Amino acid sequence: MTFKLTELPYSRDSAKMFAHFADEDWSIFLDSAYPYIDLGRYDVIATRPYITLKSFADETEIIYASGKREHSTDDPFSIVKSLLGERETKLSTVPFAGGALGYFAYDLGRGIEKIPEIAEHDIAMPDMAIGIYDWAVVTDHQQRRTWLTGYGKDERTFSEWNDLQELLQTKAEPNGQRFEVLSELQPNMDEEIYARAFNKIKHYIREGDCYQVNLAQRFSIDVAGDPWAAYLRLRKLNPAPYSSFFKIPEGAVLSTSPERFLKVDNGLVETKPIKGTRRRSRDVYEDRALSEDLLESKKDRAENLMIVDLLRNDIGKSCRPGSVSVPELFALESFASVHHLVSTVIGQLADKYDALDLLRGCFPGGSITGAPKLRAMEIIETLEPHRRSIYCGSMAYIGFDGNMDSNITIRTLVHHKDKMYCWAGGGIVMDSKLDAEYQECFDKAAAIFALFEAEKS
Repeated sequence: MTFKLTELPYSRDSAKMFAHFADEDWSIFLDSAYPYIDLGRYDVIATRPYITLKSFADETEIIYASGKREHSTDDPFSIVKSLLGERETKLSTVPFAGGALGYFAYDLGRGIEKIPEIAEHDIAMPDMAIGIYDWAVVTDHQQRRTWLTGYGKDERTFSEWNDLQELLQTKAEPNGQRFEVLSELQPNMDEEIYARAFNKIKHYIREGDCYQVNLAQRFSIDVAGDPWAAYLRLRKLNPAPYSSFFKIPEGAVLSTSPERFLKVDNGLVETKPIKGTRRRSRDVYEDRALSEDLLESKKDRAENLMIVDLLRNDIGKSCRPGSVSVPELFALESFASVHHLVSTVIGQLADKYDALDLLRGCFPGGSITGAPKLRAMEIIETLEPHRRSIYCGSMAYIGFDGNMDSNITIRTLVHHKDKMYCWAGGGIVMDSKLDAEYQECFDKAAAIFALFEAEKS
């Protein structure tokens, strides 16, 4: 096995480098949103995978660079694990030098938890879309360095290495395509339908069925043009440390997520659930008052703590007994449109488990289901009119070295055919107020709505 790490000129804005590949299917950009914010550190760019996987319902299609195709009804997480092969020794400090990249949609959880099929399934995107990539471009904004790196698993990689170096040091030509909005935004719930769902959740809580349920509404809009052009504007409107752009034949995912789901670094596991939200204000004093109100809110702290406990249990399935702890509770993190309460849970991966075992054991993320998870998912299925698709799933990398990082795909757009879809929601608990929860959906989606307003034809 050969490993290469070639330094390239550093770029403050990795989007300019990714523009070379933005039109290619299976191109993916994990974006820390630098230089618009500096909460993240690394950007990862990859394209031209030598294996692709797409899961629809109970079947996964596997396509190799040679053109060979296979179909499997095995567990999708296990298929990814088998294609990654034996864990490689980590040979550099870059976080990702090849491996699996892509998304695991919320609806992939139907193969893990048995829930009824009630919500309408009208977005024909895969439940899982993963590429196995032999090379990547990694930028470290802390060190201000950029590398082209990869393993010699695919014979094409090193034969094209010099050409890749040359391409990545040239300026990408603009494709000239625009993005346009062609209609008004359509919610899948009006205020009355939302209120009925909200009251039903309150009933379930009073009856002891659950403690918290995440209720989301979906918005759709007719569009035309280039989703990459839309993403370039969105990352300015709503910069977030776990952002990403991913293009596949069926469509594209545009995520400006503020939430890390699961990270594995040399066996150390970290998850950072978000629960608790306040809108931002342009008035400095009001903005400070809103953040202080969030920090002091007993309701939001209780909501956050419920999910922390759920995630302690979830990661505990794959971690060494006694290793799970909570080093930080109720930290304030502020983004373009909202303030959030964020906690941190850590653990040490047990020797017999790997990153994909952890991911499957925690999927979908508890911060966007509620507690207890299975009952919350069952309730969501009965109350939300449409399936969630990629919303509340995860965009992730799992390296050949066994390390992983992933987000929760909130503040996320799905581009499919001639429509864009986005979602927004929040956790409903006993103390939740209808008007505040309904408004919170719009506060969270404010930057996405601003994108649509700016791009009206």
